[in-house]
Amino acid sequence: MQRLSASAAKAKARRDLRAAKSTDRKAKKAHSQREKRKAQKAGRSVKGKDFDHKRGKYVSVKSNRGNQGKGTKRESGRKYKTN
Repeated sequence: MQRLSASAAKAKARRDLRAAKSTDRKAKKAHSQREKRKAQKAGRSVKGKDFDHKRGKYVSVKSNRGNQGKGTKRESGRKYKTN
């Protein structure tokens, strides 16, 4: 949790909302939702897992967020597949 002043927290909330509503972010969210519905329909349990767009499958949150121990700096939006 970040400790921000009231004005900084307000500014951050505005930035975060603007980022969440961007067309790029909306496409990523929609794709993630489609993949989740598809996995659930196939009978797979995806509880507690994240969809890894690079590997194209559901993996643990720890593995996905950490990028297999390599971090996420090199993995940017341009390598994110939404098809």
